[in-house]
Amino acid sequence: MSRTTPSALRARRAVRPAPDGVAVPPPGSDMPSLRLVRLALHGSFYVLLAVAAAPAAAGGKSPATLLPAAVLAAAYGLGVIRSTARRGPWLTAVTAVWLLLLAMDHGYSYVAFPLFFLFLGTLPVRWAHPAIATATAAVVAAQAAAPGGLTAAKVIGPAAGAAVAILTGYGYAALYRESRKRQQLIDDLLRTRDELAAAQREAGRLAERQRLAREIHDTLAQGLSSIVLLARAAETAAPDTARERVREIGLTASDNLAEARRFVQALTPPALEDAPLPEALRRVTARTVPGAVFRLDGDPCTLPMETEVALLRLTQEALANVARHANADRTAVTLAFLDGQVTLDVYDDGVGFAPGDGPADGRRTFGLHGMRERIAALGGTLTVESAPGEGTAIAAVVPVDSGARPRDAVSGGAPSEGAPGASSPPRRRPAATPKEAAA
Repeated sequence: MSRTTPSALRARRAVRPAPDGVAVPPPGSDMPSLRLVRLALHGSFYVLLAVAAAPAAAGGKSPATLLPAAVLAAAYGLGVIRSTARRGPWLTAVTAVWLLLLAMDHGYSYVAFPLFFLFLGTLPVRWAHPAIATATAAVVAAQAAAPGGLTAAKVIGPAAGAAVAILTGYGYAALYRESRKRQQLIDDLLRTRDELAAAQREAGRLAERQRLAREIHDTLAQGLSSIVLLARAAETAAPDTARERVREIGLTASDNLAEARRFVQALTPPALEDAPLPEALRRVTARTVPGAVFRLDGDPCTLPMETEVALLRLTQEALANVARHANADRTAVTLAFLDGQVTLDVYDDGVGFAPGDGPADGRRTFGLHGMRERIAALGGTLTVESAPGEGTAIAAVVPVDSGARPRDAVSGGAPSEGAPGASSPPRRRPAATPKEAAA
C-alpha cells in the first residue's frame, strides 16, 4: 500500500480544477510562478486605479470619484486578503463600484483590463466570457459619452484589450495545468522515494535477520552442540578422560560466550583476534573433531576480514556436521593459497548423505544454505560432493585480491601438520576422496 507524504498532500490541495475544467490556482498556492503572476495582476489593478484617480486627486477633475475609488481599492484588497471568502458576492461588489466610477469618469476604463483577468480567474467559462463582453460594452459606452463621441479607436481599443485578456487567460490556464502536471510528477516521485526507502529498510531488516540467523547457527548452536557431545563422551569415559572432557567443555563454553559477545557487538570473532586464519583453523579443527588433520598449502597472505570470517564459519559448520552426523574415522581440512584465490576443503570418510537431503530437523540443510550464502557474498563458489556410505567433500573457492601481502612465518606461513612444503604454491587439485584426504 503506497503512502502519501505531507508534502504530497499539500501539493494536491494546492491545485484544483475549476467547475468547467479551467485550472484555477487558489490563493496561497505553493507554485512560485503562478503566485508571481497573481501578484502582478493585483499590482496592475492598483496601478491603473491610481492612474485613473490621479487627475481627481490633483484637482484637475471633480474629487467626487475619490471616495468610490477608495472603496473599490479597499473592497478589492479585502477580497484578496480574505481568499477563503465567497468569491461571487465580492466580485459583484467590485464590479458594481467600478461601473459606478466608470459612469462618473471614463478615465476608469483602464481598470477594466485587470478586471477581465479577475472574471477569468473567478467565474466559470460560461459566465466569464459574457462578463468580459458586458464590461467591454460598458467601457465603449463610457468612451462614447466622453468628449469627441464614439470613434473606431474607442471601440477597437477595448475590444482588443478584451481579446488579449482572454488569450492571456488561456495561456495562464495552460501554464497552470503544466505546473499541476509537474507537481503531480513531483508527488509521484516523493511517494516512490518513500516506498523505495521503506523497501530498502525492509530489505535491510531481512538481511540483518538472515545474518543473525547464520551467526547464531554457526556460533552459539555449534558451540552448544559441541558441549553436548563432550558431555556425553564424559559420561562413559574413564575418570582421567572425563576430567579432560570437562576441561574441554569449559573451554568450549568460554569460547562460545566470547563468540556471543563479539557477534552481538559485530566485532571480529575471538578465534581471529590473536591468531592468523591458518592457526585459527588448526585450533578449530583440533578442538571440534579430535584426530582431524589440518593442512596448509601455499604462502598465506592477508585476507579481508569478511573472507577470513566466512572461511572460519565454514570450517566450524562443516566440522560440526562431521562431529554430529558423519561418524567418520578420518577427517582432513586443507587451506590453500593459490594465485588469485584461496580454497578451503573439508573431507571426511563418514556415512555421507545425498545432496539435497538432510536430517529431519533440517540443521544440515540450513548449514549448507548458510555456507553457500557466505561464500557467494564474497564472489566465490561452494561445492558439496557426497553420497551415502562414501563420505563427504566440501570445497570452497574465494577470489583474492592480487595485491594481497604475504604473511611472514610468525603469522602462520610455516606448514602445519601434514602439510607439504610451501616453497611453491601447488596447482588447484580436484576434490579428494575421503581415502585420499586421510592419507
